[in-house]
Amino acid sequence: MASTQALFTAFSGLDAHARFIDVTGNNIANVNTTAFKSSRVEFADLLYRNSSLGEPPGDFTGGSNPIQVGTGVRVSGTLRDFAGGTISATGIPSDMAIDGSGFFVVQRGEEQLYTRDGAFRLDAENNLVTVDGDRLLGSPVDDEFVIQEGTLGELSIPVGQLTIAQATSVVRMSGNLNAGGDAATRGARIRLGADGDFGFGLINNPTVPPSGTNVIEPTSLLSEIADPDDPSGDTAMFASGQAIEVRGARKGGSNTTPESFLIDAASTVRDLLDFFTAALALQDTGANPDGNTPGASLNNQSGRIFINGNTGTASDLEIENTDLRLVDPDGSIARFPFSTERLAQADGESVRTTLVAFDSLGTPLEVDATFVLESKQDTGTTWRYFVESADDTDPNNANATGLLEFDNFGLLRTTDAITVNVDRAGTGAASPMSFELSLLGGENGVTALTDVESRVASTFRDGAAIGTLEDFTIDRDGTILGAFSNTLIRPLGRLNLATFRNPSGLVGQGSNLFRTGGNSGEAVFASPGELGAGQIVGGSLELSNVDLGKEFINLILASTGYSASSRVIQTSDQLFDQLLAVAR
Repeated sequence: MASTQALFTAFSGLDAHARFIDVTGNNIANVNTTAFKSSRVEFADLLYRNSSLGEPPGDFTGGSNPIQVGTGVRVSGTLRDFAGGTISATGIPSDMAIDGSGFFVVQRGEEQLYTRDGAFRLDAENNLVTVDGDRLLGSPVDDEFVIQEGTLGELSIPVGQLTIAQATSVVRMSGNLNAGGDAATRGARIRLGADGDFGFGLINNPTVPPSGTNVIEPTSLLSEIADPDDPSGDTAMFASGQAIEVRGARKGGSNTTPESFLIDAASTVRDLLDFFTAALALQDTGANPDGNTPGASLNNQSGRIFINGNTGTASDLEIENTDLRLVDPDGSIARFPFSTERLAQADGESVRTTLVAFDSLGTPLEVDATFVLESKQDTGTTWRYFVESADDTDPNNANATGLLEFDNFGLLRTTDAITVNVDRAGTGAASPMSFELSLLGGENGVTALTDVESRVASTFRDGAAIGTLEDFTIDRDGTILGAFSNTLIRPLGRLNLATFRNPSGLVGQGSNLFRTGGNSGEAVFASPGELGAGQIVGGSLELSNVDLGKEFINLILASTGYSASSRVIQTSDQLFDQLLAVAR
């Protein structure tokens, strides 16, 4: 007898295999969709009609099995395959692929969504976004380029707009100081007078009278120094509003930085001496071996000024009459008020080198470092260093001095780096600009061995002038690294990946996006490579994981199942026809 149940059972087979074809067709359609994850259909049988549930064996009879007739098939669910697809390089910096588990986190309106599609681009506001404009989220950086861990925000990469400068913090030097040279015995000594034979005197009846003869003393006012061209002694050589300039003087063969001292009614000879000391960057190291202390001093008996330089040929001073000027308020030269006479020339093995450092605004500063052989002992050699900078904004360009000890093998025993502070007041930069001058570095450091001459140079310096963000790349740990035109590399942010206990429980939203589902669990955010999250491959995209060969086999299976179910309907129809024929 024909059965109507067979028709409905076959119909369920048609419907289930039609869904099988739908899923397979969707997989094939997305074979070239970036990071697409294929799905498969899971079938389950329907309820059974039970004629008997079976009986256990008796004492004299065997048991019987259940008598059941199935009512068809249903689609119990679809299972998404989150296996990774092939990673293909694109060369586009904003493209990313996840090598392992996890999802990119994007923002659409007020909702967070998740995707494996790493085809990102920069929008008009320099934010990383998907093709549809959803913004990629991660940990941004603060103004100091420090990644804000635990913060989820938009990632901005302002190529061509962001600028940066970095202050120098360390400079390393390399070279050799000639231990075979002569130890220093004196510095340069220059005498300043009113003319070639006499020192300076005071005008008649000065308000600050001298304690002895009528010659200048440290407390004497500059405005009361007598003009040697006026024998009467009533005319002063200097006046308030004028300035004394040091311009053209040479130190170690190079011109010193021009400096100016403004005379006012209270200016004293002591102020002038301090000015000469600062203008020539003379550093107080105690008395030189010849007994003269570096700096400008006054002979109270003769009224003459003496300028004593530091030791070492690289610190030798050359000052001509025309290098010391008296300038009127309008800038014109009033006279050359000092007669100069060089009494001694600096000696001692020495070397001078110039290095460049950067302040916090990226301004390049020239810093001179001089090394002088101070003494030789049985335990090695002792050298004195002098550091000065013409870009120091205070009147004294001298920045640092001290001693360096080398052993019998020419190796540096002084382990502390030289701290250099350059005043930058009034420039807008952080002041002082401080950095360390390191002479240690193994084979690349500074030694003190016998040579023809001393040679040292800067071999490394951090810091940089202003630079503009030119390019970026993405590291395996998700850090976005920006490359600036001044060679600096700085982090611009870090990606955060979301992982789920059950990724198959995510709900697809189209456009390669997912949202959390009832069975996915909540998102757990982590940096790439941590807490089970995969790593980032920059400049690449993950391809679809659809296996076409497998999908074509599924099409054959689905088609076969569909055809077989339709054959059941056809057979049932034939049985009904035969039943109706019997009735006729």
